Parts: sequence; C-alpha cells; structure tokens
Amino acid sequence: MALGYHKKLYILAFDHRGSFQKKMFGIAGEPSPEETERIADAKRLIFEGMEIAVERGVEAEATGVLVDEQFGSDIPDRAKAHGLSLSMPVEKSGQDEFDFQYGEDGFAEHIEKYNPLFAKVLVRFNPDGDAEMNARQLARLEKLATWLHANDRLFLFELLVPAEPAQLESVGGDADRYDAELRPELMRRAIEAIQDYGVEVDVWKIEGVDAREDAEMLAAQSRSGEGREGVTCVLLGRGAGNDKVDHWLRQAAGVDGFIGFAIGRSIWWDALKGYLDGSTERADAAEQIGSNYLRFVEVYRAAESAAAV
Repeated sequence: MALGYHKKLYILAFDHRGSFQKKMFGIAGEPSPEETERIADAKRLIFEGMEIAVERGVEAEATGVLVDEQFGSDIPDRAKAHGLSLSMPVEKSGQDEFDFQYGEDGFAEHIEKYNPLFAKVLVRFNPDGDAEMNARQLARLEKLATWLHANDRLFLFELLVPAEPAQLESVGGDADRYDAELRPELMRRAIEAIQDYGVEVDVWKIEGVDAREDAEMLAAQSRSGEGREGVTCVLLGRGAGNDKVDHWLRQAAGVDGFIGFAIGRSIWWDALKGYLDGSTERADAAEQIGSNYLRFVEVYRAAESAAAV
C-alpha cells in the first residue's frame, strides 16, 4: 500500500473525551450513563452543524468528521450515510504518554468494527523530552502503523510538541516566542525521529506555524525519504481564535503537501457552551457551528487560490 492521501480534507474534529467532559461539563472520572448520554447529545449537536454545512453544498468528499467511539453515539454511521470521511481516535484520552485506548491487543477489533477512513492518534512528542517515554511511545506507534498499512488502512497522526522547561526558559517563558522561534524546528525533528524509527504516517495533523517557510519545511520533512512522496499534512486549530487560525491556514494553504485542516474547538466551543448554558437555542448553535466550519473552508480555499496566482 502506497503511503499518503491526495484528496482535500476539511475535518471537523470533536473526538475530545477527557478534556471535553471535564472542561465542558465539569465531570471528573468515569461518567455515569446519564452523564454519558448528555455528552453524547452535545456531540450530536456538533454533528448537526456539519449536516447544515453539507446541506449548503460543501464538497462531501473533502468533508470529514473526527469523532470518538466513547461519546460518538450514532455519528459514525450518520457520517458515512452523508458520504463524509470518518476518522476515529486510537489513543487513550487525557494522557501525556501515548497508549492504546483498548490495549495493544484490542485496537484492531475496534478499528475493524467502525471501518474509518483514518485511524488517528494524538501524540505529545518533544525530541528533547524524556527519552525513555519517547521510546515507549515509538514502539507502540510502530506496532499500530505496521498493522494499519498491512491491512490497507490510513494513519492520521496528530503531533503536539509541548515545550520542555529549558526550552521555554530560553525564550523568557514566553509561549508565543516558543511557538514562533523554537517549535517549528522541533516539530521537524519530531517528525524525522518518528520516521527514522519506522513509524510510517499517511497524513500528519500538525500545529499551525506563523511563517510560510516553516509550513514548507514541515511538508518537505513529512515527504522526506523513499516511499513518502504522497504523504500530506493538515492543520489543527488548537482552540485558538479565528484570527490566529486564519493566519495559520493562510501560511499552509497552497504549500505543496498540505491538503486542508482538522479543526475542533475553534469551530464549536462557543456555540456548544451557549447551548449548554441556555443562552443559545439548539438550532442556532448548530447554525453557528456549520457557519464557522464553512468559514474556515473558505479561508483555506481563498488562500490556496491566492498562493496559486
């Protein structure tokens, strides 16, 4: 199976689990059945926003959802019924170290049950971080990647590179300086280290960068090495405001190797919060979510067109 994915991808991401139940609902620990249904209904509302976007003519083949099994309810089936691409997470939620949600012997069964287009992981990996933890993560990720490609399945890898204390100290504790000055090269090194271990990825889901040359560098690294010519990247939103996400999209759109985005909280957080606190009707919240999603699609497409000119 050749590595990579060539079509456009505009993914609405709402596979959040531990952080979602804690920050949105104030629920710690294992939710009760009633709490689980309340969280699941919130996710159904997010998907209703996507259905509005589909009704307005967004290109179904390029449109996707990233949703989890725990709270996803019937959304995987509904997404497929609409002709949308489905991505689902494999990782255990809320951990600094990547591990499998259903164990090293159970992930295959769950992937086969839902048959998503992409199996997705979220991994925190700083190349200058804890070497033993990085090694443990790489071993698990290599096992997953090998199984996916042996079974003709696609791998979506969400890479986060949190700052090490010494790195943050070197920029005076300024997180924005870390993002601009240090993170892009650390991301490149992280991708390189993951590749060198033998973890082959089809689409990298990566944090936005402030300069176009950094987007070009990361796309080039994702395709570095034999057999990776078709590997591509999408941008994540990191819960940032519209102006920041718009800037990141404009830096990446049109760069050879970038095919779209996978944005979550920046699209649905405020609308869902309004619905849950009673200040926004359900239909209005869904409308906001659909409109926010479509706006990011248009920002990306416009920037891609401008780059082509």
